[in-house]
Amino acid sequence: MASGAETDDTPIGIESSSVSAWLDEHIPGARGPYRFEVIAGGHSNLTFSVVGDDGRPMVLRRPPLSHGLASAHDMGREHRIISALVDGPVPVPRTLGMCADESVNDAPFYVMERVDGVVVRDEETALTALTRESRSTASRSLVDTLAALHSVDPVAVGLGDLSRHEGYLARQLKRWYGQWNAQKTRELPIVDEVHDALLESLPEQGSATIVHGDYRLDNTMLAADGSVAAVLDWEICTLGDPLADVGLLCVYWTGPNDEPSPWAAAATRVEGFWDRQQLVDRYAEVSGRNLSDLDIYIAFASWKLACILEGVYARYLGGALGSKDPAELEPFRRQVDSAAERALQILEAR
Repeated sequence: MASGAETDDTPIGIESSSVSAWLDEHIPGARGPYRFEVIAGGHSNLTFSVVGDDGRPMVLRRPPLSHGLASAHDMGREHRIISALVDGPVPVPRTLGMCADESVNDAPFYVMERVDGVVVRDEETALTALTRESRSTASRSLVDTLAALHSVDPVAVGLGDLSRHEGYLARQLKRWYGQWNAQKTRELPIVDEVHDALLESLPEQGSATIVHGDYRLDNTMLAADGSVAAVLDWEICTLGDPLADVGLLCVYWTGPNDEPSPWAAAATRVEGFWDRQQLVDRYAEVSGRNLSDLDIYIAFASWKLACILEGVYARYLGGALGSKDPAELEPFRRQVDSAAERALQILEAR
């Protein structure tokens, strides 16, 4: 079978012949035929497992089949960020090659080494793949890894020009409010109210750090002992205020004894995982940062989540799930409402 031979089970998003030929030519030591399998897909960047004739496991990342925010699907940018971090304190996969020629696969893509480990997305995986002790280790390692990311000097690793350094929250408010107004399915005055309240109470930003932008447990790969083996999904990474990552982690996370978050977080409710305050206390300890305004960042993260989920809801109403029945999609609508209401509650409690 030739290196570039097509197979019936090649997943959508991979042009097997041309991609195989590119891998043969540009990835040292790689040779086909290759097997391609979907690891993760959806509205985010698509991730594929690639295994060559020698059994070597690799990972290929490309934009979704229907692009949303162009900046969120910039393969060259994502490849650049991971490559810059690879020898530092933050564990990331080692990149192997970048293809900017869209004629090869209809969109740019890059290839990286596959990291051994597990992604914990649900309660079953948390229970079966991790012990109670390793769930505690995962909690600690998740925070320590985030603090390590925020300790990296962007200029020193060649990322000083990744974006503007100042005014991160103001820029984010403008960006996501624009997304809200472009995609909203109904009027929801609370979103406008929270936007205006946040704009009036933005904390002063210190020195800019690398901000992951979507830092949560299931955007990491965990080793068997629970430690973070790799941080994944750098598609909206930028420079800005590190506490935005902490606030978002608090929204994504619901520990065993925590009040529920608007974000469904069943995995971290399993015994052994830390509660939110433990995460916050650990971050303050290892980073040395002042977290007295963290509630504003948590409110912002909840509001941002409402804007993101409204976009998802809008796409589903448009038939992205196959059904346009509003009754079936009502849980998505309620989640948007819940996230916006939580943001307002936090701001009103200040």
